[in-house]
Order: sequence, then structure tokens, then C-alpha cells
Amino acid sequence: MKINGNEIKPGNVLMHQDTLWVAVKTEHVKPGKGGAFAQVELKNLLDGRKLNERFRAADKVERVRLEQKDHTFLFDSGEMLTFMDAETYEQIELAKDFVGEDRAAYLQEGMTVVVEFHEERPIGISLPQHVTLEVAETEPVVKGQTAANSYKPAILSNGVRSSVPPFVGMGEKIIVATEDGSYVRRAD
Repeated sequence: MKINGNEIKPGNVLMHQDTLWVAVKTEHVKPGKGGAFAQVELKNLLDGRKLNERFRAADKVERVRLEQKDHTFLFDSGEMLTFMDAETYEQIELAKDFVGEDRAAYLQEGMTVVVEFHEERPIGISLPQHVTLEVAETEPVVKGQTAANSYKPAILSNGVRSSVPPFVGMGEKIIVATEDGSYVRRAD
């Protein structure tokens, strides 16, 4: 689907220079002289390169629709992660580097993730926004230490370091944001 250069929004996947790019940031610029344009920061979906490109309103860009399929995470075999298509039960293996070492730490057996495909080739993966993890290590609760903004360091069951409120102790289950590993709330 062709779109005008000024219609590009962050998150759009584009075919540009014969490869796939995702728009990370867009800024519309109206200079005093000359026509308006969109300054777009692009990230290559295949190799991670970044590119800053100007698109005028008259420029036509190919917007790519990605096929999104639910997959269940099965297991981690060192460098490869195995997922199963929720509909066809077909298994695919993705490199841990493809998912990202930091994000792979949040994967749990049986977790549903969304894998994005372009022409049957996986090019992206989306994790759930929040996961439930157990606090493996943290400092003990100190009575009277209940200042509103004081967080203490903790190591979670997946090995990720996070900050938790003072009332959270070892062995407690908490809900964590997969985007940055931040504490959200106690698990029920």
C-alpha cells in the first residue's frame, strides 16, 4: 500500500531502498523557504542499522503490512528459542540475539507472544506488557523505612535486576513491565 511521505507515523513498517524499515520517530518540518517535509528516523528490521530520511508530501512510500501470529514459547536451548504457532502447531526457532538477550529473560514456558512475519520470514516479536516473577534476592524489610519514593534493589527469579518498594520481601511474586524491568505491583 503506497502512502504519502507526510503520512508516516512511528511504528509504520516501510519498504525503502529495497529493504524493510520501521519508523522510530517522525518530525514534521515547515521551513520558511521551500515545501514542508517529514524528517523520519528509520531502523532496519533485518540488521538494526539506523537512517535519517526526509520525505516530502509528494513522495510515495510503500507501507508494508506484517502478518502477526500468536506463538507459544516452548523452551530455551542455549542460543535458540523455540516457539509454536498457536493455530498450526508448527514450531519455529529464533536466535536469542533476534529476540534480544534482555527481552529473552522475560520469556516463560507457555507464554503467548506475537511474532511478526513478512513473506513467511519472522522479523519481529512482541512480548506481553507485564510478567509475574518471584523476588529471588532483596534486602530485608526494615521497620519504619516507608518513605514514599525509596526503592531497594532486587534480583528476580529470571536473573534481572529491578527496584522494588521497601515492603516487598524475598519469595514474593510481583508484576514487572517487560519493556524496562520496572516494578508494577504485587501479584495477586
